[in-house]
Amino acid sequence: MLSHDDRCIYRHAPLVEVICQLRFPEILSIEAKVPADFQDAIRAEFPRYTRRQDSMPPKITGAPGNLSVASQQTVTNHQFASADGAWRVNLTSRFISLTCNRYTSWEDFAKKLDKPLAAFIRIYQPAFYERVGLRYLNIISRAQLELADVPFRELISPCYLGPLSEEDVSEAASTRCSIDCDLGLRGGCRVKIHAGPGMVKRNGQEDKEVKFIFDQDLYMPGQVPINLSAGALQTLHSQAFAIFRGAIRNMLHEAFEPEEI
Repeated sequence: MLSHDDRCIYRHAPLVEVICQLRFPEILSIEAKVPADFQDAIRAEFPRYTRRQDSMPPKITGAPGNLSVASQQTVTNHQFASADGAWRVNLTSRFISLTCNRYTSWEDFAKKLDKPLAAFIRIYQPAFYERVGLRYLNIISRAQLELADVPFRELISPCYLGPLSEEDVSEAASTRCSIDCDLGLRGGCRVKIHAGPGMVKRNGQEDKEVKFIFDQDLYMPGQVPINLSAGALQTLHSQAFAIFRGAIRNMLHEAFEPEEI
């Protein structure tokens, strides 16, 4: 499952979105007033501001056979975006996140995270993080790689294909075949993986090409001290490539055109 190849950068990387999210015990002041000081600290890099009201998942209480479902209050989600919209910082009373849809390298991403995270810690002084997460969403298009006629079983490792890895199973006749797992990794990390063929919407329209979706959400559960969050993120990142490289076969690896770091 895990590759031991040296890390590389793909010229035709299938990454469409990378998200870093840090959850913390609720800070009421973020919900009580607009985060003007936080905006001032990051406005040079994230000048566009919007906000929305997010609905919290319903709260379920009681025992089986006597369950009750209660709606919860909405939460204000403050978003600060770069001028081109490629980078977004989101801040709520429970988490801060950085999202990028033009990912180039971990070093650039980590550098972009430094300022908003430092400003958040200085202004709001969180006690600790309850979850440190790093999510990589890959959408693999065979057409873009000139591999349109190659079946997924020749491109993707069998453990992420299930029945589609078998030669007598028709890919075209399959309406759904995906895997979802939550696995433990070294260093106290875990990863949730969703993998499988799927249709993707682009500008509100569904793309007719069946693509392969590989979504990995790496996270560090439990209480993470504020001063150890950078190390936790580095630990998560260090395992992301090994997982992805282990998920693809050599033909696909070469089609992405790997470049040494």
